[in-house]
Amino acid sequence: MPFPAVLHRYAPLLAALTLLFLPARLAADLSWTPEGGWRFEGGIVSGLAPTENRNALALMNKARTAEDKGHYRSALSAYQKVTKRYPNSLYAPEAFYHTGYIRLARRQYLKAFRAFQEIVLRYPSTSKFNQVIGEQYRIATALLDGARSRGWLLLPGFRNREGSIGLFEQILYNAPYSEYAPLALMNIAKAHQMLGNPEESIDALDRMINTYPKSLLTPDAYLRLAQAYTALVEGPNYDQTATKEAITYYEDFMILYPGDPNIAAAEKGLAQMKQVLAESKLRVGDYYFKYRSNYKAAKVFYNEAITDYPDSSVAKRARVQLVKVEAKLTGTKPPEEPSEPAPPPRKKRFLFF
Repeated sequence: MPFPAVLHRYAPLLAALTLLFLPARLAADLSWTPEGGWRFEGGIVSGLAPTENRNALALMNKARTAEDKGHYRSALSAYQKVTKRYPNSLYAPEAFYHTGYIRLARRQYLKAFRAFQEIVLRYPSTSKFNQVIGEQYRIATALLDGARSRGWLLLPGFRNREGSIGLFEQILYNAPYSEYAPLALMNIAKAHQMLGNPEESIDALDRMINTYPKSLLTPDAYLRLAQAYTALVEGPNYDQTATKEAITYYEDFMILYPGDPNIAAAEKGLAQMKQVLAESKLRVGDYYFKYRSNYKAAKVFYNEAITDYPDSSVAKRARVQLVKVEAKLTGTKPPEEPSEPAPPPRKKRFLFF
């Protein structure tokens, strides 16, 4: 068998090996000019046999010319032929890349995301990897912000904020150590909060803090986590698990980031949560004191109310109640509470006619 025929027969295998061992930067050497079309800089080859290379190049030139003229349907058709017929060539990732851009321009957000995802899955060594992840983040953010995909007969479709969560999770999986990963987690938390899923929002913020403790977004995650638990607090008459969690994260935020501009908001939130927790202890103490005559238990809860928020009005009331408890425990008469002074008599008013 002649040597050129051998090369043609094994061209697909050689193309795959070429892509496997070529440096990742070579994908960036494919450039376009309207006058000269697509070309590889620095003597790089496409990974195809000569005949296939000519066919693929013709399709790529046709696609890019149509794209520049705004003929998106024709461009998509040509790019799709490249990705299907020549998936192992250096043209394929570029074809997927432009397919994603065209889909994005047509407001076909999910299809655009999938086009970029093909690059991540098939060509992870591409020099445009970070750009691809950035475009995926842009698409997910657009959906979170309420963007509508183009529907039937060019009509706008429905908003798909819930769908953005899956896209952000995919970005996390694609590039867990990129600059977009912490942003993706913060947006997952935001999306769940907007959709009324506080537990899922808390989970995303917790993942953010534990996975990226040194991120610039971590202080904001601590504060949002505290505020998310605050939103779950129903008042002093209910379970105080969320209140305690909120206090913990407010305190952690203030200890770890004392110079943060949001420190005043954290202090205010912490005071509110301590007030609720102390009030809860006071009410439990009142229950044991008034309805169960269990003065030892009442004393425990009154003391806890004072400990939880010693400088509050709740602590002041708890101290008053402790005096009564001690009187009951020792069998002595509690001191009389000072009565409020009587209001001064009203001056008589005379009417003159």
